[in-house]
Amino acid sequence: MASTFLYGAHVHANGIRQHFQRFGGHGQPLILIPGITSPAPTWAFVGERFGQTHDTYVVDVRGRGLSSGGPELDYGLDALADDLIALACELGLEKGRRGAPVVVGHSMGARIAIRAARRAPGAFGRLVLADPPVSGPGRRAYPAPLTWYVDSLRLAVHGMDWRALQPFSPTWGEADLRLRAEWLATCYEPAILRAFADFHDTDIHADLPFLGCPTQLVVAGKGGVILPDDIAEIRALNPAIVVTCVSGAAHMIPWDDFDGFFAAIDPFLQTGTAPVVIPPKP
Repeated sequence: MASTFLYGAHVHANGIRQHFQRFGGHGQPLILIPGITSPAPTWAFVGERFGQTHDTYVVDVRGRGLSSGGPELDYGLDALADDLIALACELGLEKGRRGAPVVVGHSMGARIAIRAARRAPGAFGRLVLADPPVSGPGRRAYPAPLTWYVDSLRLAVHGMDWRALQPFSPTWGEADLRLRAEWLATCYEPAILRAFADFHDTDIHADLPFLGCPTQLVVAGKGGVILPDDIAEIRALNPAIVVTCVSGAAHMIPWDDFDGFFAAIDPFLQTGTAPVVIPPKP
């Protein structure tokens, strides 16, 4: 496969510097929002694939990678959602002739997509929500402990060899661990702490009935983040949401099953529909 990477760039949007990597450059725009400790370069292999069919922008969320960070910034969900809305506007994507942009969000990035779509109705053409945390006030806790993020981040900030990350991601290969070890240190710890707290303090279920664009929920079958009862609640709140399960994948879906990730998403991106595949109860 020929590389679809075009360039990395910065824009000023929502009052901060936002960095992204661009792939493809043709087709409908697609904005990829990674998770809590995943700067854009760690998702470049996914951006390369999306770039075959879409004009793809993989974003550094504030407090990560080369986007703005520091103690003066707000790292709450509303601020992150406003960043996404402003980025699409600054890049001229929301009024483009190729159609409103698709947003693919993973984990925290999916929560950002949900909140942004509610705050800016009509701004996005489709949403792909890959394994968003469904924790919140009075709900089941997010299954990954905070120490998983903080301990690995502090190792990276101190300086470490890629092998130090093997206990945190034992199924990953050397290349992926090297890339994560290189970029993890760019994550600002207070931003990570606020995002993790928001997983439990902010309930995105209230936003789901207001999603007016075609939306797909992609569930990691082995992730433990979204369970069948959660799917039932989500479908009750918004029956138009298409649910597809990548049965063999844990939470970091494209690392576990790259082909399965795209087999789940490609039909939805092409037509706005996809086969409904719901995991069985454990």
